[in-house]
Amino acid sequence: MTYASLSTLLTRQAAPAAPTSPKRGLVHVPSSLHPTDDIIWKPAHGSHLTWYYNYKAAPSPSFADQKDLEFVPMLWGASDSSQGTPFLDAVTAQLESGANITHVLGFNEPDGPYIYGGSNISPITAALVWQREIEPLKKLGVKLGAPAVTGSPNGFEWLADWLEACGGGCNPDFIPVHWYGNFEGLASHVGQVTATFPGLKVWVTEWGCVDQGLAETQDMYADSVAMLDRWEAVERYSYFGAFRSDVSNIGPNSAMLTENGALTDIGSWYMGGSATGAIPHGSNASFITQSGWSRVLLTFVAGAIATGMLW
Repeated sequence: MTYASLSTLLTRQAAPAAPTSPKRGLVHVPSSLHPTDDIIWKPAHGSHLTWYYNYKAAPSPSFADQKDLEFVPMLWGASDSSQGTPFLDAVTAQLESGANITHVLGFNEPDGPYIYGGSNISPITAALVWQREIEPLKKLGVKLGAPAVTGSPNGFEWLADWLEACGGGCNPDFIPVHWYGNFEGLASHVGQVTATFPGLKVWVTEWGCVDQGLAETQDMYADSVAMLDRWEAVERYSYFGAFRSDVSNIGPNSAMLTENGALTDIGSWYMGGSATGAIPHGSNASFITQSGWSRVLLTFVAGAIATGMLW
């Protein structure tokens, strides 16, 4: 890619990006308090999303009837005591039942601690579990997503250590990316990933603008989506914001729903609609913002740790 073409790719956009894109997916974070919110994300309800993941091996029950919304399983975590092949068995069973599973995602932020939503796995353990649970799916025609490390420098170090521990036995087809910060940081980070792994596609599976004003957050969203749509190396992306603003741990302005469950401008744009003018508001709680899902999925993480079922 030439300097001129890269400059064009990273040019800021003056208006929201294209209303639809085959790349666009959903990070599904179900709400036990507001289960009817799930209706909003369904293609049958008018959204233009094409795929989703939910940090789990099995599809979300509320989307079971959605043939136009492809489910991508994830092996969220692992531990030194992990045994058997529960993730491999779950995905294989879905394939045998006729499910359209073409991709899977690896571990969620293995370089991060549990308290911030990371799965906290050593590269050695991750390599062993990957080769037992994920690598066999390649023979079934499923494309494999590498572990989704954090956007910190530790993420690149963890991936390097993981690949070394794999000894050639881990062969991902694409690299998931997480980023929380400004537009320039996202562009730089994705560029670094594509340069480090030139033969692999990139999926931006979590990104957002943390604790910024409404205008700044909307600008970052619009700039990012326009860039990701044009970037050929980016195969898919999923914005982190499919929840109400009063539970958002990255600031209320990043949420796709207001505290009352109405689509915000960002939420409507992401679904393929026009601006709603609905202003999101937060709660009085103080949220930790170092991770993309530390508070939103705290119950899920705690349960996974308690039961040992980290997949």
